[in-house]
Amino acid sequence: MDVLSFRDYCLSLPLTEETTPFDETTLVYKIGGKMYACADMETFEWIAVKCDPDEAVALREQYAEVNPAFHFNKVHWNGIGTAGDLPDAFIREQIRNSYLLVLRKSVTPRARREEILRYIEVNGLP
Repeated sequence: MDVLSFRDYCLSLPLTEETTPFDETTLVYKIGGKMYACADMETFEWIAVKCDPDEAVALREQYAEVNPAFHFNKVHWNGIGTAGDLPDAFIREQIRNSYLLVLRKSVTPRARREEILRYIEVNGLP
């Protein structure tokens, strides 16, 4: 996966917001104001995605390209190497899972969360 594919996929997820709050080169994607993915657009060596803690450990054990995300809570965030052999479909799945996890657990107020979930229910996810 390259940085343009990463960006296009994140922006295809409903109501995603693209920001650069850390510096000029780190792309951060949010749903309801909460971050679900980020990557450096210049080097694009890894992406960081939020993950269920048990699943995060299992993915790290199964794939050499999946590790605790640098500069993030190691329990909840995985760093996925983009230069390895992982298929783009796997990386998109991890981004989608992160998006849904953040939406279901972190987006407030509840009415906003439910509005977004209804939208997804009707329109689906890519």
